[in-house]
Amino acid sequence: MTATSDATPVSDEDRTALTDTVTRFARTEIAPHVDAWDAAGEFPRSLYRRAADLGLLGLGYPEQYGGTPASYQLRLPLWRALSRHGASGGVLASLLSHNIGLPPVLAHGSNAVRAEVIPPVLAGEQIAALAITEAGGGSDVAQLKTTARREGDEYIVNGEKVFITSGMRADWITVAVRTGEAGRDHEPPRSPASHGSLPPEGALAALGRPGGSKGSAGISMLLIPGHSPGLSRTRLDKMGWLCSDTAHLRFDNVRVPARYLLGEEGAGFRIIMANFNGERFGLAASALGFAEACYDEALAWARQRKTFGAALVEHQVIRHKLVDMQMRIQSTAAWCESVAAQADAGRTGPEWVANVCMLKNHATQTMQFCADQAVQILGGMGFMRGTVSERIYREVKVMMIGGGAEEIMKDLAARQLGI
Repeated sequence: MTATSDATPVSDEDRTALTDTVTRFARTEIAPHVDAWDAAGEFPRSLYRRAADLGLLGLGYPEQYGGTPASYQLRLPLWRALSRHGASGGVLASLLSHNIGLPPVLAHGSNAVRAEVIPPVLAGEQIAALAITEAGGGSDVAQLKTTARREGDEYIVNGEKVFITSGMRADWITVAVRTGEAGRDHEPPRSPASHGSLPPEGALAALGRPGGSKGSAGISMLLIPGHSPGLSRTRLDKMGWLCSDTAHLRFDNVRVPARYLLGEEGAGFRIIMANFNGERFGLAASALGFAEACYDEALAWARQRKTFGAALVEHQVIRHKLVDMQMRIQSTAAWCESVAAQADAGRTGPEWVANVCMLKNHATQTMQFCADQAVQILGGMGFMRGTVSERIYREVKVMMIGGGAEEIMKDLAARQLGI
């Protein structure tokens, strides 16, 4: 869920104004409809346009493409408030899927491709997605099998991708493909970072292995139009994120114009790793918002529900549960602010990468704890469909796994810290 970062100082007034805008949007345009959208398996495409009209889709993108440059500290309230007051991981994932699909286009696409793709997506007219994961690879990006063979002015793509957010409706899909033989990638030359690429000191930090990974060479990034002949899509049923159109994609001799190659052939692995850092921070910020949503519902229930002649909140054990939730929420919020400030100050070396990984784990564990405690406080109602806590309880695991599972995050953080 990442875009580009602008280190322009952010005022408290700007952050408050954005929070208020997102809160109103989430409470009126999302929250009342989530149950119906979950039942339908998707939300209306018109929601993209309404979010775009408020400038939410363009936050963090250059003005020339219809965006608004924004720092991490300014985008943090977007993720947090949308999650807290919309209380739907499915809406969040698909509505903001362009924030993982577009950064490689912005950073490595030609001027013509950027102008063709980015403006209609930020305007809510088209949908962008990212397709990396394969059935046999998971977090091991270097093992991907989808191939792209150059033939004249086109690439011929064959293979499959799974668990692709916005996969059923995406108009543009940024796809990791293999264009060369597997081998060990190497640290690229040190050069200034731009448009979401990793800074020099962290060029392969997202993997955590000096010199790259066995099999990481030969991977490229290709932008594939969603209407391409030979591309088929199958909807996937899930435990959570029910209104997010998650798909299994199949590429059967799909012809893609060579102008849609993002960057150079063989540079895809580093592009993917750069994308991961922003995605993981966005997941952490969103997990914080979902934890707050659980707390809000639990507190409201505890105040109005009476047992043994008193409101639940008057029982010490319930107050302790609520305080335990707040302890985790407050620590996660402080860590999010710290990591955002470091990024905006340009301090994005290995230690920052480690912090992003640890924060992602901490934030999703906070979400898990708060969802569990909220369901416990709600009692039988917490088991019923239609409550916020029940929905978020089902959506915890995808947040903990997406962008890199806990075990991957711990190992990566350890490597960055020299452990």
